[in-house]
Amino acid sequence: MKIGVIGGGAWGTALAQVAAHRGEHVTLWAREPEVVEGINGAHENRLFLAGVPLSPSIRATADFADLATSDALLVVAPAQHVRGVLAQIDVGTRPLVLCAKGIEAGTRSLVGEVARQVHPQAPVAVLSGPTFAHEVAAGLPTAVTLAVADEALGSALSERLAAPHFRPYASRDVVGAEIGGAVKNVLAIACGVVEGAGLGQNARAALIARGFAEMTRFGLARGARAETLAGLSGLGDLVLTCSSTSSRNFSLGLGLGQGRAAAELLADRRTVAEGAFTAPVLREAAAEADVDMPVTAAVCRLLEGAPVREVIDALLARPLRQEV
Repeated sequence: MKIGVIGGGAWGTALAQVAAHRGEHVTLWAREPEVVEGINGAHENRLFLAGVPLSPSIRATADFADLATSDALLVVAPAQHVRGVLAQIDVGTRPLVLCAKGIEAGTRSLVGEVARQVHPQAPVAVLSGPTFAHEVAAGLPTAVTLAVADEALGSALSERLAAPHFRPYASRDVVGAEIGGAVKNVLAIACGVVEGAGLGQNARAALIARGFAEMTRFGLARGARAETLAGLSGLGDLVLTCSSTSSRNFSLGLGLGQGRAAAELLADRRTVAEGAFTAPVLREAAAEADVDMPVTAAVCRLLEGAPVREVIDALLARPLRQEV
């Protein structure tokens, strides 16, 4: 199975490295000319993943036509750009493995729903889990969820992408895998705020637990399975991104908690904190589904410029209730 990767950022590059670990040819599409030139010339993505030597069997390109020989496509473009990118590619019936985490603004569609709208004949899979790109690219142990409705296709994709350090776990709950990845980005911002505002470890642990309750409520309302949300693509990814500045979303929250403006923190175009774009869409989707998500609402207020202390005090002043 020949693999094509759409997206030359840190995560797309790391996945290309995984797919090429036995020397298999991998085609990676990147928008930035310097990424294409660096990977093909020096076998390094200096812009997004500096210092990691890449397999010489990875070939980068800026031409979508070069993906025509790929049997499966890993889509690693940011969630808000997936529709536009997929519209430029002749996919046919080739599997699309979605690796972006988010909900599309305007339509409130999950990335899988976007892919099916653009390419209704293509099977859709979701790869999600606790993954920092630099660790995956460096060959450190990683486990992920690979969700796809077709069990045979899931087995074939898992066999192709598995490596000694990279272990996919099969699932048929595509919606659950997507929701876990989207919601955890928003909650990671909240945990970064806790760190930046100096609220302590007790507060962070409580926020992770209550955030997971929000994720579960929303996921079940959208048809996800509870066991998926409690697995790698839900709770596992939540714990990772809520505890390290290697998470772009946690780092964004850290800055917000220190009193910096969201516009300033989001100005660096080399990184994308997906949670900043997902939060307002998630708030709308939660209201539509009549799901209470106070932490998500608080993150939205902070991104809109509300004072940190005011938002925290409002959360703590909520009426007492049973833990559900």
